[in-house]
Amino acid sequence: MSVDVLPRYEAATLADVLPSLLHAAGAPLDRRPPAFALPGARAAVLLLVDGLGHELLHAHAADAPVLAGLADAGPLTVGFPSTTPISLTSLGTGLPPGAHGTLGLRFRVDGELLDALGWSAGGENLVERLVPERVQPEPTVLERAAAAGVAVTSVAPMEFRTSGLTRSGLRGGGYTGVAALGDLMAGIVAGAQGPGPRLVYGYHADLDKMGHLYGPGSPAWRWQLRQLDTLVAMLAEALPSGTLLAVTGDHGMVTVDRTVDADRSPELQAGVALLGGDPRARHVYTEPGAAADVLAAWRSVLGEDAWILPRDEAVAAGWFGPVHDRVRDRIGDVVVALRGTAAVLRTEAEPWLSRFPGQHGSFTGAEQLVPLLVRS
Repeated sequence: MSVDVLPRYEAATLADVLPSLLHAAGAPLDRRPPAFALPGARAAVLLLVDGLGHELLHAHAADAPVLAGLADAGPLTVGFPSTTPISLTSLGTGLPPGAHGTLGLRFRVDGELLDALGWSAGGENLVERLVPERVQPEPTVLERAAAAGVAVTSVAPMEFRTSGLTRSGLRGGGYTGVAALGDLMAGIVAGAQGPGPRLVYGYHADLDKMGHLYGPGSPAWRWQLRQLDTLVAMLAEALPSGTLLAVTGDHGMVTVDRTVDADRSPELQAGVALLGGDPRARHVYTEPGAAADVLAAWRSVLGEDAWILPRDEAVAAGWFGPVHDRVRDRIGDVVVALRGTAAVLRTEAEPWLSRFPGQHGSFTGAEQLVPLLVRS
């Protein structure tokens, strides 16, 4: 089943960014040529802007002249689902989703429907029962770089320092916890100072928040983009000489206008044991023997608004990249990727998420493509 933009797992995705930056900083992790030929530098800084899509940036280039003026080594594909936990784990590990095993905003692990952002289920914190380093045991790029002698610093919200997602996909090196744009800026600049090689990873979440709450391209979103542009301009001026600055995103976003509520649809509930994912990409875990009936029911209800495949076909189609045997059952028995601007909501189980006009997770170019903006 052909999709709009299939992730380019064998070419250049978000998973290739940190290894390429380390190569540019003179500290390659292996002998393979980098996916992106970047200028050599003493230190490399990556600013990951949550929700910075390639198409959105180009549609609103007038609001971000500094960003729009940078050289773009992209666009990159981010992987499926095109959602923050999956993308950040791909970035942090250098692996596709099928290899690292973080496969949805909510996905099944050892019978639990794990919320990967909060590392919880039903409000219960699961970091002790589902230990993040066991859920995702592959070494991260940050760990490997630090072990090789690179000065590695993550600069991100202080509350994420010991979160399950950080421990799972972004562990390694030092961590500078921040509260606002000011200390984000200060932390990134400080991390780039000193002898090389150095790698600084910075994370900024507010553009994604504005997109979810008001819709991508809304006035609030555009004002936030302008603030981000100013931040990047200040970083470019303040970073020490010999620093390579790169800016990318973890996904783009669409404004949804056609919705189905799975919590109020008997047809979508029949035979379903657990329903994971998010409004634009659903993992449907079925009762024993019900997979074929569930597949037929979801196809009947959603029709042309979704790409819907059984697990084995989604894996064979390359939706998740090569899939490790240990994580295969984390994928839904039925996998649903929404087309266009449609969404499958859960107004009872996910009341807050279901209110958002801005959503992401699927295969449209607006969600899958992100820039890789470079300033040396």
